[in-house]
Amino acid sequence: MKKETFLVHLSALLSMFFWGMSYVWSKQVFEVLQPASTVFIRLIISSVFLFLVLKILRKTEHIKRKHIGMFLVSSLFNPFFYFMGESFGLNLASPTVSAVIIATIPVFMPVFAYMLLKEKLGFVNVIGLIVSFLGVLVMIIQRDYTLTASPKGILYLFGAVASALVYGILLKKLTLNYKPLTIVWVQNSIGIFYFLPVVLLFETESLSNAVFSFNLLSNLLLLGVFASSLAFVFFTFTVSKIGIARTNIYTNLIPVFTAFFSYFLLGEIITFDKILGITLVIIGVILSQKRKKLTFDLKTKKLYE
Repeated sequence: MKKETFLVHLSALLSMFFWGMSYVWSKQVFEVLQPASTVFIRLIISSVFLFLVLKILRKTEHIKRKHIGMFLVSSLFNPFFYFMGESFGLNLASPTVSAVIIATIPVFMPVFAYMLLKEKLGFVNVIGLIVSFLGVLVMIIQRDYTLTASPKGILYLFGAVASALVYGILLKKLTLNYKPLTIVWVQNSIGIFYFLPVVLLFETESLSNAVFSFNLLSNLLLLGVFASSLAFVFFTFTVSKIGIARTNIYTNLIPVFTAFFSYFLLGEIITFDKILGITLVIIGVILSQKRKKLTFDLKTKKLYE
């Protein structure tokens, strides 16, 4: 029992570590390749790897024709829209700022559910949203009221957050019919064809002129195998054992891992404002995962039991 518990927590930590490191690996790749080309190659590596895993484990599933449309639409939001926003945003902002903004996805999900499904927000959820948003503001606005990152980069990153919210709703329907490994493999495979026109139209020259050094290839492999594949496998295993709510708490570690390794590997300066911002976002995410009987209705501006 203790061994299984250890494996569950280890798998959760590994998935967050790989996702946190993905910002560092991507930043290094961006020194040679442009964002769309990076994701394009990353998806190819991930799709091949997951296909081999499914074959070895004999877990391949037949995709029904009636679900093809759902796969096409969900793949448009993730990986296409999500990675377009995250990668182009990361190219214009620091890894730590990018990771913190992306870490607000669990915070905004209850708000999105309220808007779409008319579900009431818990009062603690509202507080969590406010605290997390303040944390992001601390990190992106300097004391002289100028931005720490490109406004365009910040918009790209929040675009990725919005894409993830829509994707989360679509994903629920797919999980009723297919296993997680099948879903991510199919979506990554479709994503390759979504990114192909972008690469051909805008990044062909830079891709053809790129020198694929050992450092570049190793970072691409790390992104494809660990960030886009194994991290998902470990995350799914954790969810199956302790549930999505408890697993989401581990996502607080992503910006912590990113900040730590950005400092040592990229030389990113970690200021007091960044530490404060990370702390506020983590507190906000934890509060957003709380389930209280007390709820707050945005329309009436009142608390309800």
